[in-house]
Amino acid sequence: MNEPSAQTTTFESLGLAAPVLAGIREAGFARCTPIQAQTLPIALTGRDVAGQAQTGTGKTAAFLVALYHTLLTRAPHAGRTRTSVRALIVAPTRELAVQIHHDTEALGRHTGLKHAVVYGGIDYEKQRRTLEEGIDVLIGTPGRLIDYYKQHVYDLKHAQALVLDEADRMFDLGFIADIRYLLRRLPPPERRQSMLFSATLSYRVLELAYEHMNNPELVRIEPDRKTVEGVRQMMYYPSMEEKIPLLIGLLRQSEAHRTMVFVNTKRMAERLEVVLRANGFHAQAISGDVPQAKRLRFLRDFHNGDLAVLIATDVASRGLHIPEVSHVFNFDLPQDAPDYVHRIGRTARAGAEGDAISFACEEYAVGLPEIEQYIGRKIPSAPISPDLLAGGLAQPQMPPSHRRGPRRGQTQGSRPPRSAGPGGRRGRGKPHRPG
Repeated sequence: MNEPSAQTTTFESLGLAAPVLAGIREAGFARCTPIQAQTLPIALTGRDVAGQAQTGTGKTAAFLVALYHTLLTRAPHAGRTRTSVRALIVAPTRELAVQIHHDTEALGRHTGLKHAVVYGGIDYEKQRRTLEEGIDVLIGTPGRLIDYYKQHVYDLKHAQALVLDEADRMFDLGFIADIRYLLRRLPPPERRQSMLFSATLSYRVLELAYEHMNNPELVRIEPDRKTVEGVRQMMYYPSMEEKIPLLIGLLRQSEAHRTMVFVNTKRMAERLEVVLRANGFHAQAISGDVPQAKRLRFLRDFHNGDLAVLIATDVASRGLHIPEVSHVFNFDLPQDAPDYVHRIGRTARAGAEGDAISFACEEYAVGLPEIEQYIGRKIPSAPISPDLLAGGLAQPQMPPSHRRGPRRGQTQGSRPPRSAGPGGRRGRGKPHRPG
């Protein structure tokens, strides 16, 4: 397929329904990104699409514009009841579901369609009542969607559109059985429009697409380029004792105003939060164990610019659109190479530029060769000069859980051997299932 130029394809030229175009204008969009320029001409004719593009390239707007156009230009199915949804959008994580819902309210404000989002950990009865009142577009995570479906709170018999967002992540989080359950409750593929979007169109994602979609058109945007072009990557090799002084020194130099710091464990996230706050940074840790209401509030504060530094485990590394993130720090290198790409993709979104700075310390440097092999390039490195290390740091009192000494047989700064999960892969055990 020849790629239409995102510089020349405008939303005005696509023949969109007037209410959809009004929402696009108010959102400030004029020209299509490459994934939008390629998928929208297909999807607006009612055909199924399976799209692959890097994170932050406009996939959400692509499927929402197509979905709204479909619902506004096609009459609801005969026999539809109040609790029959017209469109289903499935997301792998609560944060992504909330972000999609936020975008629906912006792009769909003139459509007259009712939206709802459902996910685990919060507002069970409130979400249920919203569904019972009747909605058109339902967004949710698999667990909560199936819960309400089995209770007959809503039905899928008259659904006209389906979207699977971050399909590869569905597999990573162990959701594939739940996804298949939902897909089998929808009308057959030829009686609905289906759109699947993913950072990778792997064999297992394509198998899902061909099994449950109607001969989807495949669209790949620069599939061989793993990392976003506008991200300036840099690697440092600190000792364990240098990591925190180096992070604080670099944060001070960058005058952090919207920075994400990724770590591998909840314990380290909490420790960094205490240390950064004690040294003058407005920082907040977010992980899977933070209650959902707080997690959403932290993300909202970060999105609004009220929070300068967001410290996150990988629960926040996929599918979130947070504009103008200037710096991403991998305080801990991730243990799986794809997570490196997803983390640094939080910056340089939608054509902007950003910096991704990583620390290859003695504990996690073992994963660096795999990361560089995955992205197809060597990450530039720089020496740690004395002026980069912050001195005179405040040493806050740590919570009791952080003051424990090393476990028996383990020296300070070391860790137990990684156990091999299924297939012998490092760090692969039973998947965590948010939502």
